[in-house]
Amino acid sequence: MDASTARLISDVPLSVSHFDECRNAGSGSVFVIASGSSAKDFPFHEFSDIPMITMNGAISMFVDTPIKPFFYVCTDKDFSNQQPELFAEAMRRSERVALWEDHYKSAGVAASGELYFLRKARKARFSDLLRKDPELIRNRPFPGSRRKPLGFSKNLHRGFFDARTVAYVALQIAYHAGFNKVFMVGVDLNQNVGRFYENRHSKLSPCGLDQHFDSRILPSFELLAESVVDKDFAVYNLSPTSRLPRTVIPYKTLDEVQALVRN
Repeated sequence: MDASTARLISDVPLSVSHFDECRNAGSGSVFVIASGSSAKDFPFHEFSDIPMITMNGAISMFVDTPIKPFFYVCTDKDFSNQQPELFAEAMRRSERVALWEDHYKSAGVAASGELYFLRKARKARFSDLLRKDPELIRNRPFPGSRRKPLGFSKNLHRGFFDARTVAYVALQIAYHAGFNKVFMVGVDLNQNVGRFYENRHSKLSPCGLDQHFDSRILPSFELLAESVVDKDFAVYNLSPTSRLPRTVIPYKTLDEVQALVRN
């Protein structure tokens, strides 16, 4: 779809949903579709009945399918300028979208589904270091520590935690929405390979995977594995080439996924 065919924000009244409204809107299994190269091998047609959360240019995987993403999330404020047609497609196709408020208003393309505005969870106070919050899971580094403050939000109404990869935001949405089995597709986190939807003619988005992998990305997934994943919430990685260690997020083959999803 050409971006010019999408509805402009000025053409429709702005209606914003609150994250409380989609709390536990889902259940069971969900796929998180990212833009790593391995996503190209994912057989969408075999799982078209399972809800999917996608992000940024990974929406291109949905273009020639009848599938409408359960949620689309974009934290890159320049993405709508770099990939206007894909951004317009996401606004038109997705059942729900989550964006920064200023990004949405400046992009000028209206969402057809429910609209949610992202905000970060508040910074930790000293009292947060002394007691656990059941909804905002933090690593709680003490003042003077070299550890970066990291977290995982179980309640998006209270904000999300940034891990320098939008896939981590999608996982927080999955938890908030009530899913208990999350299958990550295309979460390769390999900066050298790039995104599957970009080519030599594309305006490339900046990528900081290498810069932030050891300091924020991997520690955030380790926090997820240690403090969020349990018998009621599982996360699996379908990327055979992901930089995430399989000891942190277990890898599953498509046959194993079929068994887990259909159970």
